[in-house]
Amino acid sequence: MAEWTLYMIRLANGFLYTGIAEDVERRFKEHREGGRKAAKYLRGKGPLTLAFQQKIGTRSQALKAEAAVKKLPKKEKERIVQGVIPLPAPSPGNETES
Repeated sequence: MAEWTLYMIRLANGFLYTGIAEDVERRFKEHREGGRKAAKYLRGKGPLTLAFQQKIGTRSQALKAEAAVKKLPKKEKERIVQGVIPLPAPSPGNETES
C-alpha cells in the first residue's frame, strides 16, 4: 500500500496551495510545468516553491488532513510550514480506504 503525503506549495504572491500525492516530487514538477496535469489554480502563478511536505499514511487519512489544513487561516498554515505547530489531527471517523 502506497504512503500518501500532504504538501504545501508557495505561490509567487505568497499564498499557500495544499494538496496530497503519493509522489510529491512528480506532482510538484507537474504543477511547475503548468501542463494539463497541473492544478488549474496554480497556472500562471509561479514561480512555485515546495514549502512543506509530510507523510500522512493512507489516501483516506491524507484527504482528511488536507481538508483540515485547507480550513485553517493562512497564519496557522505558515506556522505549520515553519514547524512551530504540527498538522491538525483529522476529525475522528471511519478509517476506510478510499
